[in-house]
Amino acid sequence: MTGDRPLLGILFMLGFCVLIPFGDALAKMLGDTVPLIVLVLVRFGAQALLLVPMVWLTGSTLRMSPRALRLTAFRSILQILGISFMFLSLRYLPLADAVAIAFVMPFIMLIMGHFILGEEVGIRRIAACGVGFVGTLMVIQPSFAEVGWIATLPLSVAFIFALFMLITRQIAKEADPLALQAVGGMVGVPILLAVLLLPIDLPDLTPGWPSGAEAWLLVAMGVLGTVAHLLMTWSLRFAPSATLAPMQYLEIPVATLLGLIFFDDLPDGLAAVGIALTVGAGLYIIWRERVTSRAHVV
Repeated sequence: MTGDRPLLGILFMLGFCVLIPFGDALAKMLGDTVPLIVLVLVRFGAQALLLVPMVWLTGSTLRMSPRALRLTAFRSILQILGISFMFLSLRYLPLADAVAIAFVMPFIMLIMGHFILGEEVGIRRIAACGVGFVGTLMVIQPSFAEVGWIATLPLSVAFIFALFMLITRQIAKEADPLALQAVGGMVGVPILLAVLLLPIDLPDLTPGWPSGAEAWLLVAMGVLGTVAHLLMTWSLRFAPSATLAPMQYLEIPVATLLGLIFFDDLPDGLAAVGIALTVGAGLYIIWRERVTSRAHVV
């Protein structure tokens, strides 16, 4: 077992919160010229190529029980869909807006945990979920007026990754986190290659490789996404999730800064208020989870 080293865990989580928006920014840059299937394939290919050797080097194993392997395969399909919808939404939405809308996921997880896993949800947390949804709608509204239903794609991302996290909970106790991500990449690559072979005449499902600087940006995007999730995995080895969860909201200001630097985008007044509501409601839920867990311990 690895002992708690909170400062190290916080530093790893900080790295995750910085790298993930950078990867999204690169996906947004490439989204207009690189087919979506290529973006996602490179993302999963990098995950497999980087993490499988690390599993071997750390002396872990890729073996899983049949049940865990089935759930991991379903988890990979959800991850493919979630990343695909996020990359697609980044073509049309400001970076900060897309990230902020996707942060409705903790509220969805809370509701799903109640109805699917039978977890207890108090009235205060339900109220916080309502505030968070209102904040999310405030972020969506200006974008919806401009691009229509595409503005709701990050909501789909949130639903997909909420289910993704619930499945991860089911297999986390019997699978090493590093091996779980490595196997996820190994499962995702052949699925995406099979999609490439389908006789579907859509630009986003047609293979194509960019040349010059775009190729290097594509590789950087895959590496950044993989390293970011690896940092998150390591952070949870050194610090409790209750300590790290509030830090994940740092993704929103980082995404806002990158949106301003690279795309000259800033959330408008209504979206900014919505982001503040979403973050505040999410932090309140995290605080309530900590209070409840301490009460159960006592």
